[in-house]
Amino acid sequence: MSRHLLRASSMMKTHCFSQRFFNSVSPLVPVQLPSQMESHLWYILPNEVKHASLLSQYLELLSPCEKENVLGMRGDELRKRALLARALVRTTIARYQINSQVSPRSLKFMKNTFGKPEVEWQQSEDSHPPPLHFNLSHTSSLKACGVAIDSPIGIDVEEKQRTIKNDILSFARRFFSHEEVDFLAAVPNAEVQRQEFIKLWTLKAYQRVKKGSYHLFFATYISTLYVQASEIVVDSSEEPSNSAGNWQFSLLELAGSHYASICMENSSPADGRGKQPMKLTVWKTIPLVEDECVSGTDAVIRIGGSN
Repeated sequence: MSRHLLRASSMMKTHCFSQRFFNSVSPLVPVQLPSQMESHLWYILPNEVKHASLLSQYLELLSPCEKENVLGMRGDELRKRALLARALVRTTIARYQINSQVSPRSLKFMKNTFGKPEVEWQQSEDSHPPPLHFNLSHTSSLKACGVAIDSPIGIDVEEKQRTIKNDILSFARRFFSHEEVDFLAAVPNAEVQRQEFIKLWTLKAYQRVKKGSYHLFFATYISTLYVQASEIVVDSSEEPSNSAGNWQFSLLELAGSHYASICMENSSPADGRGKQPMKLTVWKTIPLVEDECVSGTDAVIRIGGSN
């Protein structure tokens, strides 16, 4: 049993700031909002959350509807995965409400006209909700939540050891551009080819905004998107109106076991001299227990980014 879990009600460690914070109302440590063209990525490894009392605390953070959905799932593992995903979103967003001290439990969500979940902020004369955007992605072994301000954000995570039952090139031809298929075909080693395929799949399965609507964004919309010499090559020649140059991408190896992609729209060039590069800070978390800033460690390895 983790000693940190035993102290969940009163203390959490945040290595990012090399300090310990105590809060009698909420053990969540306030975090500054990301700066422009900065994204924050929070992830949790479900196999590290084993204590029943902690899962019970997470359940109490959910709305009645969320509880019903989670408890209605068949199988303990499915219920746990759904619970952790919802708890991660609530605790992540609540960290940024420094002045208003919003608790994870009090957050309310709604779907906009395009079906994307958003926070239903409580409006008042004294309350100024931040222009916060978030996106969730998960596998059975990792849950991740991305946060940005003033810019839509899309993330995706995929297991590095994901099994591909189909022939890789045949499968790639269904979803990828000719240039991307040629890129994969030029890889002689079968295992390396499989890894390159998963990287591409991770990059191309994010959510983004197009004319105000959210949808999965595959090769149909960006004709070419792949990593070459640590740079993500983006080409939207099939649909020039997409303005692919306004989008920033980053591809990471996360926790040694996953690939993660982040996409943000860059609609405000810095000082008129060109696009701002995307900044990224990554935290590993066990909500209500421990946060660790893992940026710059072996847990976060940058594979590529767009310029």
